[in-house]
Amino acid sequence: MAYQKIDKLDKHILRLIAEDARIPFLEVARACNVSGAAIHQRIQKLINLGILKGSKFIIDPEKIGYETCAYIGLNLKNPEEFDSVVERLKEIPEVVECHYTTGNFDMFIKIYAMNNHHLLNIIHDRLQPLGLSSSETIISFNSVINRQLPVKNIQVNDSSEEEQSTEE
Repeated sequence: MAYQKIDKLDKHILRLIAEDARIPFLEVARACNVSGAAIHQRIQKLINLGILKGSKFIIDPEKIGYETCAYIGLNLKNPEEFDSVVERLKEIPEVVECHYTTGNFDMFIKIYAMNNHHLLNIIHDRLQPLGLSSSETIISFNSVINRQLPVKNIQVNDSSEEEQSTEE
């Protein structure tokens, strides 16, 4: 993936919308001292560059009955079937993340289940038939840090090195 350089205005916009994705564009425009049209254009540019990947409401899984969060490292009997396994994982709605990884596993997934029994059923009925040689499950008791990457550390392309190091 290519690194995308942004300017100070882009950074300011990102900081504002990262704090509150529902902030009106006119409020962002006022804070940035530019027109509303300029904000719309910049947001569209950030979307087109792939820096912004949309906005969404975040559902708390526990509030809708998914009390168990688990991370599972998977090893495949036939690693060349990786892409087809990923496609089959996409069909399991409880799988919310899947990562290519280094280390002991071919892939690493995150699952939400209603309880431990439901998790066992997912592993037994949905994951094992994928052709696993082994798996390791880690149950998360609680997420203590869950945040976006800080915008303040993003480099801008219209500042000198000195300005970047002193900027928020």
